[in-house]
Amino acid sequence: MMVEKVVGNITTLEKRVPHIERVYMRSDDLVKRVKRVVTDHGKEIGIRLKEHQELQDGDILYMDDHNMIVISVLEDDVLTIKPTSMQQMGEIAHQLGNRHLPAQFEGNEMIVQYDYLVEELLQKLSIPFTREKRKMKQAFRPIGHRHE
Repeated sequence: MMVEKVVGNITTLEKRVPHIERVYMRSDDLVKRVKRVVTDHGKEIGIRLKEHQELQDGDILYMDDHNMIVISVLEDDVLTIKPTSMQQMGEIAHQLGNRHLPAQFEGNEMIVQYDYLVEELLQKLSIPFTREKRKMKQAFRPIGHRHE
């Protein structure tokens, strides 16, 4: 089966079908336009999106009256950083920026993919953080940059 567009998202679906197959994906695979995946029922699917769009948790790849195939994003191993002041936020943002490390923000939290060196840095700077498994709403994207 070849999928060229997303049918919808299960979170906004009004009518549910009786059977759901899942495709489990890592968050960094969501940005790839072309990929081959296998459902939890062993069905092989090719994805080649015509429009440039990123896949999201809950996206429906196929649906008929009895079955649908839905993307489920796997949890990422992340560090959730919780600075207590602008000083701490500035220090860690500067340090992570120098490493070109992508970050995401939710409320007052900065979230980065787990890295033991970053964990050691946070401990050294006494910046509060937790290591956790978390389902991210979007993929961590590498930061494009050149030093001149």
